[in-house]
Amino acid sequence: MAVVGAGAAGALVAVQLCEAAGRRRIQLELVLVDPAPEAGRGTAYATEVPEHRLNVPVGGMSCYPDDPGHFRRWLCRHGESTVTAADFVSRYRYGSYLADTLGRAAIRAHGTVSVRRLRTRVTGCADATGERLELRLADGGTITADSVVLATGPAAGRAGWAPPELLASDRFVPHPWRPGALDAVGESDDVLLVGTGLTAVDLALTLDRPGRTVHAVSRSGLLPQPHAVAPLPPVPPPPGLAALPFHRLRRELMRHFAATRRAHGDWRPALDGLRPEIVRLWQGLTDDERAEFLGRDATPWNVHRHRMAPSTAEAVARARATRRLQVHVGRVDAAGPCSDGGLVVSLADGRELRVGWVVDCTGPGLRADAGGDPLWSGLLSDGLAVPGPLGIGVSTEGGRLLDAQGRLTRPLFTLGSPRRGELWETTAIPEIRTQAEEVAQAVLGPLTSAPRPVRRRPTDQFGLPLSTHAAAAASFRCGLTRVITVRAKAAESFARATELDPGFALGHAALALLGHECGADVDVARELADAQRSVRDRGDERERSFVDVVTRRIRDREAHAGAAGEGTGDGDTALIHHLGRFPADAFVLGIGVPTIAFSGITDLDGTLALDLVERTASAYEGHWFHTSLLSFVRQEQGRIEEAGDLARSALAAQPASGHAVHALAHVHYESGEHRTGRDWLDGWIGGQGRGAVHRAHFSWHVALHELALDDSAAVRRRWFAQLAPGQVDGVRALVDSGSLLWRARMSRSWTGRVPVDGVLDTVARDLVERPATAFTALHSAVALTAAGDLPALRRLRTHAAGADAVQREVVVPLCSALEAVLEEEWATAVRELRGLLPSLRRVGGSAAQREVVEETLLYALVEAGHSDTARHLLEQRLDRRASPLDRRRLAGLSL
Repeated sequence: MAVVGAGAAGALVAVQLCEAAGRRRIQLELVLVDPAPEAGRGTAYATEVPEHRLNVPVGGMSCYPDDPGHFRRWLCRHGESTVTAADFVSRYRYGSYLADTLGRAAIRAHGTVSVRRLRTRVTGCADATGERLELRLADGGTITADSVVLATGPAAGRAGWAPPELLASDRFVPHPWRPGALDAVGESDDVLLVGTGLTAVDLALTLDRPGRTVHAVSRSGLLPQPHAVAPLPPVPPPPGLAALPFHRLRRELMRHFAATRRAHGDWRPALDGLRPEIVRLWQGLTDDERAEFLGRDATPWNVHRHRMAPSTAEAVARARATRRLQVHVGRVDAAGPCSDGGLVVSLADGRELRVGWVVDCTGPGLRADAGGDPLWSGLLSDGLAVPGPLGIGVSTEGGRLLDAQGRLTRPLFTLGSPRRGELWETTAIPEIRTQAEEVAQAVLGPLTSAPRPVRRRPTDQFGLPLSTHAAAAASFRCGLTRVITVRAKAAESFARATELDPGFALGHAALALLGHECGADVDVARELADAQRSVRDRGDERERSFVDVVTRRIRDREAHAGAAGEGTGDGDTALIHHLGRFPADAFVLGIGVPTIAFSGITDLDGTLALDLVERTASAYEGHWFHTSLLSFVRQEQGRIEEAGDLARSALAAQPASGHAVHALAHVHYESGEHRTGRDWLDGWIGGQGRGAVHRAHFSWHVALHELALDDSAAVRRRWFAQLAPGQVDGVRALVDSGSLLWRARMSRSWTGRVPVDGVLDTVARDLVERPATAFTALHSAVALTAAGDLPALRRLRTHAAGADAVQREVVVPLCSALEAVLEEEWATAVRELRGLLPSLRRVGGSAAQREVVEETLLYALVEAGHSDTARHLLEQRLDRRASPLDRRRLAGLSL
């Protein structure tokens, strides 16, 4: 496979070929032919001038059509952590991104795809033996390829506007982007730019300096419009446009732009909303209508469609305000030397401009061979390619070149600018990346159409087939074992599986899920996109359903974070349906049950999770994993003795089962077996639990036993040894470390100020004050109260008031009650906390976790002087389970 050109278009094609061939395990030798020193830059992205910025915001420049956030995440990982999708970064930075993405794609496909670069030019293309093609190289060599992609970018212009005396002058710069093209321009030399498009804007910024005047001239004198600083969402066009004749289409679009400006104060949303329809509208025009558009509308279209970054527009405005940049309406009529060694340029209206240099900024030519490229000239003269509509670009069918007889006889493809005649909108990254994916599919399609020999597929440990080879399956099984035992390094095992087989959909989906729900250090959107593409290439019905569950679950929680209490979401519905068809899918069952690993499905009373476990029992025949989950849901039902028996049974079969350990920790706590629970769980943490994920949560459970035993010294030691910042961070610190400190404070087991500030410092401020879920919001409120941060607590309440139903109905009154605690308005605190208790279950988590609110109520009751009510509450708790701490507090109330 040969790709001619390694600029943006060539790099994007190469990325798609590497990834698609790697997923499908197609052996591919990929050759990129381009004289440039680095792939991915081409002309556009080689400039190192920092003022040369992208004219599309970051959110529109991803390499991947199905992962629009990829470029932004790359920037965040490479030193620009505050960048947003609406920002405009330097073009050089984007070239680095293209080169890095191509390099990573080649590494991922290593062993299946080999990639090599030839730093030379292709001068010709001809038929070779069979259906293969031979490329002639400028260095005298040749390449014979099964398929060729011509990613040559825009054709160079011919400066047909320039008079002969100007063309002959050494003060004329016909190709300003060639290295060193402007080096001879003196510090005080004035310059004339012919053209006022984006190229002229870039060069005006490059040349701008005190003591120099930069002139720019074009027939319209129009500069590109700027992007909005705060862009509005696109406004879709009215329906039925494609059926209209051109004169009516033009009129309807003008009305649409005017209506959008009246309604939103800006025309840009109308043009942005039209973008997905442009190709269809262009292809619906006759050649005469297209010619009419080019003659009358192309200039205003380009001015409004291809816009400047806001910062670029500001710099241009400053240069114009100081007269260092002067824009003229006109046409160059003549040019000649002047006495100071420069040029005198005459415009058609008789004006004269005396400048040191003239630079061609009129942009690329419309014909494929406009710049005299011998490759395209030869293809057109030999009939291997034919011009496109109105002679613009070349004719293709889905990117495959048509020959002079209108046939698709050769594996010869192109994308980007050469397709402008048939697509019009084809020169920006959002269009080119889609074409790159389509070209890769077309090139590799014939290589995957032949039926493969039927082989027995490897399976997971529950007997479900895996669409991969044995080595990747072994890594996947290792990762699954770590997930169901709640042990560390599951993500590393799944990552190894995808390294061994880049097209293994379940491996990518597992990584996406662990990144989204468990904070694994993976690119969630990238892994999810890889899973979706891979499962389309090869995946059975169960695997497609698995990827769908993960996709919907991630999107549910991104779009409707924290919606517990409002019914099951789309992801939960898909999960329940999946387990109805594939009950032995242990990964999905583990996702659905809210224990310690995943947040589970969201319902008010926990019956859905219980139903999932009970309905899948027959598929597991008493397997320790299923028994562990059943143990957890039984203790949530209050069937403590049964839960304990189940947990011990699971641990007898698998002592490392984190789910069973978690269930038994709750059993010990709820049954008041605090010494037994403390000693047993402490021993497990130091033994089988050393490789466990969420060890902090198990330590929290031990600390709860120590708190109930009224051993305040042990609680302090536990906190500093296993729960203090440095040992725990992020959400785990908020939920476990922060809540333990507050409980110790409320039970008067920790005197003086609790060290919660360090806990809050380990958590992102957005997570604390704008949490996505009600469960996190509850613990944020508790931690902020422990820190005495009343303003932040009020900001949290404001956020919760605009969030999901559970945050509005539970977290908002909780924040109000805790504000009363901080302000020592004890009667208000008691009233609001008591009113909260019946609905507290809606935030999720376990009863032991939600008990922090009851502890706060007990403290407020005592402070408010409501000793009888406090005594009654303590007696109820002691009836439920033994607690030396509660007995001490009860005795204190009787004094």
